Amino acid sequence: MGNVIETENLIKIYGQTPAVDRVSLHVPKGSIYGLLGRNGAGKTTIMRMLLNLIRPNSGTILLFGDDHRSNSGASYRRVGSIIETPGFYENLTGRENLHLIARLRGLHRGDAVGRALEIVGLEGETDKTFSSYSLGMKQRLGVGCALLGRPDLLILDEPTNGLDPAGMAEMRALITDLAADGHTVLLSSHMLSEVQEICD
Repeated sequence: MGNVIETENLIKIYGQTPAVDRVSLHVPKGSIYGLLGRNGAGKTTIMRMLLNLIRPNSGTILLFGDDHRSNSGASYRRVGSIIETPGFYENLTGRENLHLIARLRGLHRGDAVGRALEIVGLEGETDKTFSSYSLGMKQRLGVGCALLGRPDLLILDEPTNGLDPAGMAEMRALITDLAADGHTVLLSSHMLSEVQEICD
């Protein structure tokens, strides 16, 4: 099967404070893998290092079997992510926001935005601006944004954060469907019940 993500002894220190201490991950292709920990435990820091947004002090990261620094362009075209709260223009619709982001990323496939909206169940919300979306809709649009480039790997930071029970169930179902469709998913949560429900 192979591992999509491998880290060995990943360390990140801010000043004198260790944020991540010798973390080794092996995330198999097609799995839903959870990072569970209290707030401030280093989950987002690990994800930021995986996405090359911050550099580790030491340790190695392999994405799709390649060192993330030596082949970063090719590797990161295969990754979609949400880190913390997804940011969108409040006065634009979900479709308009995704079209703008797709253009900025150089994604010119005509069906990319429509496909992403359909996968996350927002294809019918054509007239609502982002400011009028419920929290669950905003989270789903964030996942839709992560899906624009048809990534093999999704890195989702607290995707059910702040959702009500119905919204959490919808997000769990969406992530399960994405994994069944061949995506590998790395997600973080501070809720044990969520990780038990969704991760394999």
